[in-house]
Parts: sequence; structure tokens; C-alpha cells
Amino acid sequence: MNWAGFYSILSGVNRHSTGIGRIWLSVVFIFRIMVLVVAAESVWGDEKSAFTCNTQQPGCNSVCYDHFFPISHIRLWALQLIIVSTPALLVAMHVAHLQHQRRNSYESLATTTRRSWRSLWWTYTLSVIFRIIFEVAFMYLFYHIYPGYAMIRLVKCGEYPCPNTVDCFVSRPTEKTIFTIFMLATSGICIILNVSELFFLIGKACTRRRLRHEDSYRGHESRQNEMNTLLTVDSIKKASAGQEKGEHCATS
Repeated sequence: MNWAGFYSILSGVNRHSTGIGRIWLSVVFIFRIMVLVVAAESVWGDEKSAFTCNTQQPGCNSVCYDHFFPISHIRLWALQLIIVSTPALLVAMHVAHLQHQRRNSYESLATTTRRSWRSLWWTYTLSVIFRIIFEVAFMYLFYHIYPGYAMIRLVKCGEYPCPNTVDCFVSRPTEKTIFTIFMLATSGICIILNVSELFFLIGKACTRRRLRHEDSYRGHESRQNEMNTLLTVDSIKKASAGQEKGEHCATS
């Protein structure tokens, strides 16, 4: 897979991300994609060929390998990165849609900007929520397929066509366990960053709403003061006119 092109697509979302979102993207690229491409793929490169069982029965090695390792770590991590990053691509698509609407809109700039910010906030917040859900789901899937997240050294297999229960050996189990723990740890860090970003977005929206409410209240109060001033001035003028009229009648 062309991970460089995948990262360039994700980088386009950076302009519309928060500071925490940019840190998340850096962690995904440096500690997940780079490690996956540079190191992990070479570690699991011989996982099928180096998996050996103490039998010469044809097909026994393949059946046992498929039974204990239904999906490769590398392919599962690649699938995880693609699915977790998909919500960020949806944000980029939404931004492109908003830009197209703004060019063809006849509304005022302030109204368009306010409406665009609200819809983009919902899209971005939902993308962060889905990222958290996908990360947690894949961590559970890893634990379900490989209990304890540790790579086993020796497995006993009695699947057909093995003649009996045979011992099968996994190549470089310690090294694979280290890489598995590292990748899952970075996934946990990404979950923490996503949760932090979610709270940041909610706090920012609450602050923005409070400031807008205060501005609206100040504007209403200012208009009320202006109306009171006008009413006071009008009352003074009427009182002055009545007083002058009374004096004129008294003189007459």
C-alpha cells in the first residue's frame, strides 16, 4: 500500500484540525505508519514460511497456521489505520462541500460563516467519536484473536490433516510480542488524544455559545438603554412644551 499518498491525503485535514488533532496525526504517521512500514513488515515477513510443525504430513503446517493466526498482524494493523483515519477524510469532504456552498451562496458572510462553523463542528466532533470507537473495537479484536496480546512460542495442533496432536513453533515470538505491545500502546495514546480533543471541542463550543449569549444580552441591554434615553428626552421636551404653554396662558 502507498502509505505516503495516504498520509498526504490526511495532511489536508490538518488545516481544519485542532492542536490536539495535529498531534494525533503526527503520532499516527511517526509511531504507527512509519514503524509498520519500516520495521514491523520485515519482522512478520517470514511468519508463514518460518511456522513449522514436527510432522511431514502435507497441509498440516498451513491448517495449523490458519487456525492459530486467522489474520496477520500486519494486515490487521493496516486495516485499523485505514478505518480509523476514514472519519478524518469525511471532514475533508465536508470542508470541500462547504467551500462549494459558500461560493454559490447569496447570504451574508457572517451568516454563512456561523452556519458553516456549526455544521463543521458537528462533523469534526462525530469523526473524533468514531475514531475512539474504532480504536477501542480493534484493541478488543486483537485481544479476542490473540489473548493477552502476547505471541505464543509453541502451539499444539490437532487439526485435520495432522496425523495427531503436533507441536508447532512460531518464529521470533519475543520480537513480535514487543512490536505488538508497542503498536497497541500507540493505539492507546491515540485514544487518549481523541478523548482529550473531544472534551476540548465540547468546551470550545460551550465557551463560544456563552460569549454569543453575553454579546446578545449586551446588545439587548444597549438597545434598551437607547430607548429609555429617547423616552426620557421626549418626556422632557413634552414637559417643557407644556410648561411654556401654561406660562403663555397665565400671561394672557
